[in-house]
Amino acid sequence: MSAGSENVFAKRRQSHVLILASGDRVRHMTVRPWMAALITCFAGVFGTGYLAATTYLVLRDDLIGGTIARQARMQHEYEDRITALRAQVDRVTSRQLLDQQIVEEKVEKLLQRQLELTSRSAKFGEFSEAGDAFSDTGKDDVSPGTGSLGDGNQAGTETGVKAIEAMMGIAGNDIGRSPHSAALGYAPTSAGSSGGESASDRADRVFSSATLSLKGLELEQMAQMKHMTDTALRTSETIRAIVEDAGFTMPVVEEALNVDRSAEPGIGGPFIEPQNGDGFDRSLLDLDTALVKLERTREAAKRLPLASPAPAADVTSSFGNRVDPFLGRLALHAGIDFRTATGTRVRATAGGIVTAVGSAGGYGNMIEIDHGNGVSTRYAHLSTILVDVGEEVKADAVIAKSGSTGRSTGPHLHYEVRLNGRPVDPARFLRAGTELSGFLDR
Repeated sequence: MSAGSENVFAKRRQSHVLILASGDRVRHMTVRPWMAALITCFAGVFGTGYLAATTYLVLRDDLIGGTIARQARMQHEYEDRITALRAQVDRVTSRQLLDQQIVEEKVEKLLQRQLELTSRSAKFGEFSEAGDAFSDTGKDDVSPGTGSLGDGNQAGTETGVKAIEAMMGIAGNDIGRSPHSAALGYAPTSAGSSGGESASDRADRVFSSATLSLKGLELEQMAQMKHMTDTALRTSETIRAIVEDAGFTMPVVEEALNVDRSAEPGIGGPFIEPQNGDGFDRSLLDLDTALVKLERTREAAKRLPLASPAPAADVTSSFGNRVDPFLGRLALHAGIDFRTATGTRVRATAGGIVTAVGSAGGYGNMIEIDHGNGVSTRYAHLSTILVDVGEEVKADAVIAKSGSTGRSTGPHLHYEVRLNGRPVDPARFLRAGTELSGFLDR
């Protein structure tokens, strides 16, 4: 081989050197051909991939739009689900509030009914004294199970309170966790309630039970009020019948509603129709009218001479025609005679005004008392007179002492009853007084 050939084959390419200087330090890096080839290949691959990806994205721009649409759809679905959950929570909350409101309204109604019954009981209390005055008279007519009015009101009050407490317990167990229900005093109930029954349904059931209990109490009150009214009217009519059997016609008792109030000062106002929703006020007014009528009938009867002027004395001569003790022939005896010793106290048989005292011919010393309504009494053959003309005396007051003055065969008391100046049989009034003792002594 020649020298020229050797020079050609021995020729070497010069390597590239990278000089890196950092301060005083200098580094040399020789770039080998394989390194250059590797870098070139890597750059070619990266550039090719970048161009391919760019070309794909440009050609397939719908991929980005689909991804964005899918993300938007997922976001909308998420928001719709949140909205549905919120709506469901709102419905549950609204249902709870509605149930709570329903329960509170029912409790309020029960409380109002309870207050109404309490008010009615108070009104009954206003008539308690008058009712007690004739309760014994009509005792046999009381139907079994009615009991006393006070006991019925107490039982009804306890029933109403228990029902209200039950409703409060239901509300407290189911919807009573709100501040408003706590303010009402709701208390939780036991866990024995039906699982498939809502608070509103249980409230309706308890409310219905309480309403029936209170309605029963109202009916009982009405029944007792009617019984009291009927008893008062029967008692009044009985008193009137007994008095009229004695020969005296009692004046008509003015009804409570027909009382003339034109003379009463300081009353008035526009006329408004009364509230007669359940008839309670009407029944109460009827009871008041019956009691007023009974009281006035009693007062009218008490003004009649129904008592004996000498309770412990025997009757020696009755009213009517008899043989005159002085003339021995038939004559009218205008009264009845009581066997009394001289000085026996003589009592007024009814209240009234003394109209005459002193000596009166065959009567001897006599007292006459006017009792009103045309009724008067005379007390004769007295030894001592203890009252004066114009003096007002009360029933059973001692007005004189018996004797034997005037046309008399011995110590005794002559007693007369006169209607409009005409003598009537005093024994009929004495019998009426005995029959009326159970009706007037109250």
